[in-house]
Amino acid sequence: MGFTGSYYCLATVWGSTGESFCYPSSVLASRPEIKSQLKAAIAQAMEALGLSEWPEIVVQETPPDKEGDYGTPVAMSLARTLRKAPPQIAADLLQNIQLPAWVRRAFVVGGYLNFELEPAFLVQSATLPLAPFPRAEGKVLLEHTSVNPNKELHVGHLRNICLGDSLARILRFAGRQVEVMNYIDDTGRQAAESLFALQYFGLKETPAQVKYDHWVGQAYVRLHQAMENPAQKANIEQGVQATLHRLEAGELRGEVDKILRAQLQTMYRLGAEYSALVWESDIVREGLLGKAMQALESSPYVSRPSEGKYAGALVMDTSAFIPGLEDPYLVLIRSNGTSTYTAKDIALQFWKMGLLEGLQFVEYDTQPSGTPLYSSHPEGVHMPFGGASETINVVDARQSHALRVVQASLEVEGRHDLAEKCFHLAYETVLLEGRQMSGRKGIVVSVDEVMDEAVKRVRALIAEKNPDHPSPEQAAEQIGVGAVRFAMLKTEAKKQIDFRYDQALSFEGDTGPYIQYAYARAGSILRKAEEQGVLQEEADFAQATPYEVALAKTLLRFPEAVQDAARNKAPHIVAQYLLELAAAWSSFYNAKTPEGKPATPVLTAPAGLRGVRLELVRALRQTLKQGLGLLGLEAPEVM
Repeated sequence: MGFTGSYYCLATVWGSTGESFCYPSSVLASRPEIKSQLKAAIAQAMEALGLSEWPEIVVQETPPDKEGDYGTPVAMSLARTLRKAPPQIAADLLQNIQLPAWVRRAFVVGGYLNFELEPAFLVQSATLPLAPFPRAEGKVLLEHTSVNPNKELHVGHLRNICLGDSLARILRFAGRQVEVMNYIDDTGRQAAESLFALQYFGLKETPAQVKYDHWVGQAYVRLHQAMENPAQKANIEQGVQATLHRLEAGELRGEVDKILRAQLQTMYRLGAEYSALVWESDIVREGLLGKAMQALESSPYVSRPSEGKYAGALVMDTSAFIPGLEDPYLVLIRSNGTSTYTAKDIALQFWKMGLLEGLQFVEYDTQPSGTPLYSSHPEGVHMPFGGASETINVVDARQSHALRVVQASLEVEGRHDLAEKCFHLAYETVLLEGRQMSGRKGIVVSVDEVMDEAVKRVRALIAEKNPDHPSPEQAAEQIGVGAVRFAMLKTEAKKQIDFRYDQALSFEGDTGPYIQYAYARAGSILRKAEEQGVLQEEADFAQATPYEVALAKTLLRFPEAVQDAARNKAPHIVAQYLLELAAAWSSFYNAKTPEGKPATPVLTAPAGLRGVRLELVRALRQTLKQGLGLLGLEAPEVM
């Protein structure tokens, strides 16, 4: 291989002609979109057949036991339209297709049209950097966490935070503008119960060894235990109601703030960061609730009945938008003038999508990354938060109806276009070692405890397996917390998770540490190559073997995995891809010849081939690091 003007030449052959092909250096400056170019060639072939429209063209990797590198089943989709057998359609496409120079051959297998690529081109493509994803118009407002500020975060909150934070990272990487919001319910009953519990039990001083949100959570549990006593219940209820009124008046915001800041320390340690906090009290005090209700009142689906069980209340009829409900009528404002949770959620949604303005913001905190965190506040200034073209709410599946009602309010308002842009990322519950959590009953394992335990166990593993580790504490934190996050992300959101320490912390199997170990092992090879003075050795891609091709094909799937995860709002797609990539690297690393000798040594490979393998190791490291980052995991250099 070599350079010729502005062209990069691959000294490889196509078919049996012995030709060398040169590609513009501008093309090879970043990774080519191989599947996209194959799709374009297939589309051209269909036009040549006289077709003006066709089904979606799908290009897939061929199974390991089949010929070729990529294939398309499009002929099968055309069989009914063309009234021909798929193999004949595939043969017709083959006769009319104009293939890129880097396709060695195309051929028909059953109803498939398969493509075999030049190995040198395929492997080299996998070593090139990714071009940035194109920027998409419009802003996505993603709300996650939104934990009641009344106690510590427990295992049930873990999945919400990890899903929301990872999806935000994926969407940004895929070219979306993302604003991340954490909604603070500071006027709700649960916050009132916790604050009153501190007063009721005289818990003024927090023990030095106890985190404040944990201290408040203990008081919350004690209060619910006390309420089981009828003699205490009435007195407690009176105190809770008084505290609730003080919250609604904004008198206790400072007390709620203390709980929130303690919760944020947990969120930061888990790796989650936010653009803005929006307080429920500000939705009310700044008039957004009133404006939203006023807007809805003009709708034919909203009324104030003068009789019946809804007499005097502001009621929304959702029957036209949510069919099949036994009672489609939803109270927004009670007859006594107080608003429901739903009414506030609707006002928030209207603000999110730019139908309402009025919130002001102050700088609230500096997050671990150095990024400022802003918070709504009556004494703040107007900032460009809200006004999104798409919203995503990460909320557990049990709240699906409540989220659908909020979406229906946009339809009631006549904004069907906005209603279609509301997405509920619903997830199932999390068990810990088979146990269901309940904060009210005190059956709780906190997120802090889970992270502490995971880090403790990893620290012990490092001490056993690598006693000379240069930074065991840092590595234990990276691996332990990463293991917790990955366990929340590897499974499709609609499936329940049973988190088990031994499984999550294993360096083998479908775990975060397994992927991190793959990254660290690849780094060890590169460091040894540098010590030996071969790190910058020139790569001769013409020497690429099927082993390099297999690893390269897996590397090339990374952009597709990111796009699929972004499009489907499914972080588990990236997690599963990383597991496949780590497994492909393990297969490459441990490959044996028929004689049982190492088939893919990197440092002792012949000149040129060694350069190819080093380039692949670099690309592997970069891809693993990017993928881990999208899931919020660190990439330790040493395990």
